[in-house]
Amino acid sequence: MGTTVLLIMDVQQGIAARFGDDPGYLDRLSKAVTAARRSEIPVIYVTISFRPGHPEIAASNRTFSAIAASGGFGHDDPATLVHPKVAPVPGDIVVVKKRVSAFTGSDLEVVLRGLRARKLVLAGIATSGVVLSTVRQAADLDYELVVLEDGCLDADPEVHRVLTAKVFPRQAEVSTVAAWTAALAGRAR
Repeated sequence: MGTTVLLIMDVQQGIAARFGDDPGYLDRLSKAVTAARRSEIPVIYVTISFRPGHPEIAASNRTFSAIAASGGFGHDDPATLVHPKVAPVPGDIVVVKKRVSAFTGSDLEVVLRGLRARKLVLAGIATSGVVLSTVRQAADLDYELVVLEDGCLDADPEVHRVLTAKVFPRQAEVSTVAAWTAALAGRAR
């Protein structure tokens, strides 16, 4: 049986600040992270940042060309730091990506192989961005998937609802932070 891993994706200061309309979000994520650590489940933080001058971003990339033009999200930009409410501690792993999916432009797949991961539990910002892209790619890589519905945020609540209620269940179990952490606590007894 393979290892379960919790992925906290794009919960960076510059991204979380734009999604501040769910005051309980970071507290829920913190509970998931605490429960994972207590259960000895590796926590991997996936972040996005770019080299000076953003050479990784083509002008034709509609998603990231505005970031390149603004000069934001460089390696030393405070906006790229994981939000302090859920920040990594020693022993956690941080993976840096260059595109929407947690896999693209990162060494995530190598890290997961090293951990012998088989089950990925996904949370992050945004549901229609990193979560959707990572679910699709991880499913194609044959990982067992759980999406923490209330561990994800999106600018459009209807898009979030459709993805978590209709799209993700085709490739992943959809759960809540409370249900997932309760299952972990029950397993520990």
